[in-house]
Amino acid sequence: MESDYGVARELSALQKKRTQYQPELPPCLQGTTVRAEYGDGTTTADPSSSHVISHAFPYTYGQPLAHFLRPSTKVSDAQIITDHPVIRVGVVFCGRQSPGGHNVIWGLLSAVKSHNPGSILLGFLGGTEGLFAQKTMEITYDILSSFKNQESTFVALEGGFDLLGRTQDQIRTSEQVNAAKAACEALKLNGLVIIGGVTSNTDAAHLAETFAETNCQTKVVGVPVTLNGDLRNQFVETDVGFDTICRVNSQLISNICLDALSAEKYYYFIRLMGHKASHVAVECALQSHPNMVFLAEEVAMSKFNLFDITKQISDAVQARAEQGKYHGVILIPEGLVESIPELFALLQEIHGLQSQGVDMESISTHLSPWASALFEFLPPFIRKQFLLPPESDNSAQFSEIEIEKLLARLVDAEMNKRMKEGTYKGKKFNPICHFFGYQTRGSLPSKFDCDYAYVLGHICYHILAAGLNGYMATVTNLKHSVDKWRCGAAPITAMMTVKQYSGGPGAIPIRKPELHPTQVDLKGKVYEILRQNAYSFLMEDLYRNPGPLQFEGPGTDVKSYTLCVEDQDYMGRIKKLQNYLDKVRCIVKPGCSPEILKAALSSMASVTEVLTVMSTPKSNGHILL
Repeated sequence: MESDYGVARELSALQKKRTQYQPELPPCLQGTTVRAEYGDGTTTADPSSSHVISHAFPYTYGQPLAHFLRPSTKVSDAQIITDHPVIRVGVVFCGRQSPGGHNVIWGLLSAVKSHNPGSILLGFLGGTEGLFAQKTMEITYDILSSFKNQESTFVALEGGFDLLGRTQDQIRTSEQVNAAKAACEALKLNGLVIIGGVTSNTDAAHLAETFAETNCQTKVVGVPVTLNGDLRNQFVETDVGFDTICRVNSQLISNICLDALSAEKYYYFIRLMGHKASHVAVECALQSHPNMVFLAEEVAMSKFNLFDITKQISDAVQARAEQGKYHGVILIPEGLVESIPELFALLQEIHGLQSQGVDMESISTHLSPWASALFEFLPPFIRKQFLLPPESDNSAQFSEIEIEKLLARLVDAEMNKRMKEGTYKGKKFNPICHFFGYQTRGSLPSKFDCDYAYVLGHICYHILAAGLNGYMATVTNLKHSVDKWRCGAAPITAMMTVKQYSGGPGAIPIRKPELHPTQVDLKGKVYEILRQNAYSFLMEDLYRNPGPLQFEGPGTDVKSYTLCVEDQDYMGRIKKLQNYLDKVRCIVKPGCSPEILKAALSSMASVTEVLTVMSTPKSNGHILL
């Protein structure tokens, strides 16, 4: 199938129409002259981790934030990027399929060619394996013509963004890092753009560090593209693909809701993608108003076990039945399986035995007594799925574990028990299960994701033109129109945190700096809105149909609740603070009045004291796994 990479596809009328859409660019990226401004050196969100991260990344830690702005006559020419030599850039898809990913390449190509037509953009075929093997294809406008604003789909058994494809992607071992370095040097690349999620961008940071340490001339840039929406921090407001995934999911969920309301006899258990964070489930719940939604973060915090969750759903079914309602829709994130304590512990024990070389058929006989009892309690289909080998990040294969069917079966058994005992006198409970996963990530991307990805591609070029290494392309103020977006770049190390991994009894704990999936904030505004509406969603059937993706007319520019509710413009506020500090320096200087100096000293002393207390590392800043 390698011969199919980059081959033009037969497009439908709608797809052809979408290829004609030209994404917007913020004013700061328009034209061929861009001003780069740099702030102070960055640190990390967790000060207690800074010494670990700085030790692990001595060459790329502490770099400044970069802001890309329109030219200004008030700045020196040194701050304006005007010289655009021929460059060679490589790009590799390193994460799971996510709508809009192709537009990152389009934006990068547009920026590369507009600044110097002689520059070259090479795509690595087949993900990181193509990178290691130096399998490339030059990206041209002709090749991109049928991939612009298009969905990401599967390529034979490999799967991936079908322009270039992807494999089981990682750049982690010394052999893989050396192979990537050899490829970049052999191809004389000025830059390597890695498109992916949390794990991929962690690998990008390590690769950038190695390149800097060994004087490799290739600069590494990361791009936040992941459907899970979990690569989110003070610099990254959302990921490419999240908007599309949630909007397509929400339409499907709303269709199910209306079907449930009309049939009045089925309970639908819908599992959504999300891995270790429930951002997709939260956003879809706010868009479509199902009766119940379980969040992995909430279950983990409350330490709910299988019995607790089963009882909660069963009580809800009974309460609705008392109002004559025998239907409902329940959303379940796929990562819920690792948030239920006993299931997570069982998975950990199974994975531990697998790492010791115990074969699948024998694992059940090697389990501890409690784990063996739980394993035998589970239905055969779940047992089989629990025996699947873990993913590259040591997590379970969430997409293969049908947690929704397990919960539906347990609730069914509980309702039958209540009927026999006479505590439930309603109609028979009828569950139907769905998994909304692959069918959503293959959707045409929303207008937002088309624009966002295209802008990020342009930013990648400017990061490389500025000679920056180990950075991620960022855009903030995204909840506003494109002309108000702020473009910049942040060091990937500034987004890292440190978790402590224990290798077992007697082992020396390992502290590893990584990008970690950002969990749903249970103290945030989005979660607060969800909780405020939880009871009315449960009992009143306030089903909402957001409709299908709109590419023109009303609904085209609707943004996600997750993006709009939270005040996330971190980069903008950093820039605003820098402006205030500059004003203070202009006002308070030798020759100012004693009153001004006294007021400045008093104010700054107070501010410094407050900020010092707030930034003091907390003793419980480490998480044991």
